Amino acid sequence: MTRRIVLLGLGALLLAGRAPARAQGGPRRIRGRIEGLADRLLTVTTREGQTVAIRLSEGVGVSALRRLELSAIAPGTFIGTAAEPGPDGVWRAMEVLVFPEAMRGTGEGHYAWDLTPSSSMTNATVDSAVQGNDGRSLTLTARGQTVKVLVPPEVPVVTPIPAAMEDLRPGAQVFLSARPGPDGVLTATRVTVARDGVVPPM
Repeated sequence: MTRRIVLLGLGALLLAGRAPARAQGGPRRIRGRIEGLADRLLTVTTREGQTVAIRLSEGVGVSALRRLELSAIAPGTFIGTAAEPGPDGVWRAMEVLVFPEAMRGTGEGHYAWDLTPSSSMTNATVDSAVQGNDGRSLTLTARGQTVKVLVPPEVPVVTPIPAAMEDLRPGAQVFLSARPGPDGVLTATRVTVARDGVVPPM
């Protein structure tokens, strides 16, 4: 049951991430370092240097990530990858999230992402995977659209695992998507936190 809740919560987080990050009333993606947690109010210093307070919903889901080998990406795997365009027209992955089978289809598509100004996110099934000297070349299909992505060997490949509120410690890196409530306070239903040295790369 815990694993199912983690998967459903992470799926909701990634689906929310498809909306424009700064849209009025829409989700805001936050990447940063925890400063504190008190009464479900999480204080985070973002990568932009701002300090924000995020209210964690009742029953908030907390997940961490586990590293995988690049060889885990095989035809038929459903992945999410943030990537930047290369000079040869091939997208170059910045990170890869390997979805568990229960999350197949989560956020499927190819759309803009705010990891960098030129990055995209592709959640799709791997049609083919070819190993080369410069990494693994993947052909992905999402909603009838084909996207080619090169995954260099140094790019982090991860998969979600359960975590707990106790993992939300000061200094830990987090990734989350939060929406402003009627009172203007940001609220999150899911937090992905660094654990065992694995920092959320999304």
